[in-house]
Amino acid sequence: MSTLHASIAATLDQAARTALAVPQLSLDTPFSVEQAYDIQARSIDLRRERGEKPVGIKLGFTSRAKMTQMGVDSLIWGWLTDTMLQEEGGTVLLDQFIHPRAEPEVCFLTRRDIDRPLNLLEAESYIEAVAPAIEIIDSRYRAFTFTLEDVIADNCSSAGLVVGPWSRNINALANLGVILRVNGRVKQSGSTAAILGHPLRSLVQASRVLSAASQTLPAGSLIMAGAATAAEALNAGSHVSATVSGLGTASFLTR
Repeated sequence: MSTLHASIAATLDQAARTALAVPQLSLDTPFSVEQAYDIQARSIDLRRERGEKPVGIKLGFTSRAKMTQMGVDSLIWGWLTDTMLQEEGGTVLLDQFIHPRAEPEVCFLTRRDIDRPLNLLEAESYIEAVAPAIEIIDSRYRAFTFTLEDVIADNCSSAGLVVGPWSRNINALANLGVILRVNGRVKQSGSTAAILGHPLRSLVQASRVLSAASQTLPAGSLIMAGAATAAEALNAGSHVSATVSGLGTASFLTR
């Protein structure tokens, strides 16, 4: 089984590096959620071998809108690496992706190592700052079609992120307006309350999934809390921005 997992990981890694989609892998080779995370870990190992450095984690399917859009009901998580970071206000080249989509999010910067499960009362003390952010997701599967197991193996479709200005306004995240605009037009709108009822709960969930995976997230890491709205497909020649009321705006151009 380890050889099979390594082969699947290599296939997904190649798809991400070449921006060439692959068939939905679980159709021919069914695998469990646990096995999917093993495949994900092997894929990240390939990135590490090329010199990529983990900078944090992302949570997925933390909003009802996203669960409905993707037809699932389980929270998932994947890794963020330094090569995924895109310049805020800069230009994102879409030819490095297969079918990129943007999600408005809240990003946390940790101030302490997360090495055990946390509860909601102590979560805030682990945060250095918070920022508006945009995650660029890009499933490596043809037609953006996948099962829960497929997407986990594919590092939860994580492909890029843009982080806006950092703020210490951590205790006011409960119900902030979130708007995703493309060329100035509102494409998606929602609230931070859509993220597990409160974005801080994402930090709690992150600590739990990390503990279950026997992983420690070092201080200075990023945690993408999950999308507050459904994703929006990206096209070249666009200005994309995500505004979180009270926090600010993250934006980029596409080419």
